[in-house]
Amino acid sequence: MLTRLRLLVAALWAGSLWTVGYLVAPTLSNTLADRKMFGNIAAGIFRSEAWLTVACALAMFVLVMLATDLDAKRKRTLNFIVGAMLACTVIGYFGMQPVMAMLREAAGTQGVMDSNLKMKFGIVHGVAALIYLAQSVLGVSLVLKSRA
Repeated sequence: MLTRLRLLVAALWAGSLWTVGYLVAPTLSNTLADRKMFGNIAAGIFRSEAWLTVACALAMFVLVMLATDLDAKRKRTLNFIVGAMLACTVIGYFGMQPVMAMLREAAGTQGVMDSNLKMKFGIVHGVAALIYLAQSVLGVSLVLKSRA
């Protein structure tokens, strides 16, 4: 039962990352003409994803700790992956999102992409996107290694 729950949490977590980052955000970007509105909606969705990550990471740490079907090496591997994914969110969302929000606010009504802050925003956003990509790849590994 715990093995199935562990796999379910891993799949939910990785699937949410893939859905938000590679389906929802690009669809919104291509659909909404108002870039400022897109940024605000995307920021809200990524906020929810960040908190889902925290919840899934905590659940996975507990499920791995309670696992009787895993040896110590496999538990360490899973805990490393979970910790790395959580670190990606801490750095990428909780660390970089406030910087992007400050840049958006500093740009005012014209929007950050139409201001002299565009380059700074682009760099911070690019680094955050690379961290998100790394987390997404780690998610594949988490799903594959969560099986008994």
